[in-house]
Amino acid sequence: MRQKIPLASMQAKLLRSAKKVMGNAYAPYSKFRVGAAVLLSNGKIFTGCNVENASYGMTNCAERTAIFSAVAQLGPKIEVRAVSVVNDHGVPCSPCGACRQVIYEFGPDATVFFQGAKGPKQAHITELLPEGFRLQ
Repeated sequence: MRQKIPLASMQAKLLRSAKKVMGNAYAPYSKFRVGAAVLLSNGKIFTGCNVENASYGMTNCAERTAIFSAVAQLGPKIEVRAVSVVNDHGVPCSPCGACRQVIYEFGPDATVFFQGAKGPKQAHITELLPEGFRLQ
């Protein structure tokens, strides 16, 4: 069953949180800063930014940073309800495939807010990752 979309005030709060943390991104190689805010079922919000590395494959996206931070603080039983993603270039930017799978793992009913080609967009995680899976 799909969740109800968070109220406009919650969407705005997630967006503000994502924009704020985006400034902390470590992106010396791509110069592309990304921020993410994750709303959990308990009402708590966790944020994350992208952290690049000279060994590019070791880079971590903002969405995963936020979710991993929530797990580190609260444990693995978290439930993601919504994710907001922003970037400092204002270009279309939905979560990458790895982030989509991590979002699904912790929030199979999550709504994702991001910049689409024609402005702000929202999608259910199953629209972004139609064949997501969990081993639970």
